[in-house]
Amino acid sequence: MQKKRIVLSYPSHLVDQPVISKLVKEYDLIVNIMRARITPKEEGRLVLELTGKRAGMEAGFKYLSEIGVEFQPLAQDVKWDEDRCTHCTACISICPTKALDVDRKTMGVSFKRDKCIACELCIPVCPYQAMEILF
Repeated sequence: MQKKRIVLSYPSHLVDQPVISKLVKEYDLIVNIMRARITPKEEGRLVLELTGKRAGMEAGFKYLSEIGVEFQPLAQDVKWDEDRCTHCTACISICPTKALDVDRKTMGVSFKRDKCIACELCIPVCPYQAMEILF
């Protein structure tokens, strides 16, 4: 079983279509919707965690491409600007998945993209604006 976190961008004409339902039923994928912003007659964006067999995952991605849904790994939508980060650790306690963590020996903050769910809780607490979500 594979697990991938992706961002889907729907064109306006597909917002009212059962795209996610088809991923579940026809490609045997488990879908966890982590975040959604969908408005009728406008573009929609979803952050998903997909779990399934490799063949189902590949077929599901092919289906999305064919109908015009753009997708990319979630990591491309989360930006940690290490140069701006002063390692103050203000973000550590607010991060629900421990994507932002601190090494207690060096007191250095690190960012693990694969754990990030783009919840945006870190953005308002960072006094140096080192985190950005491009969602």
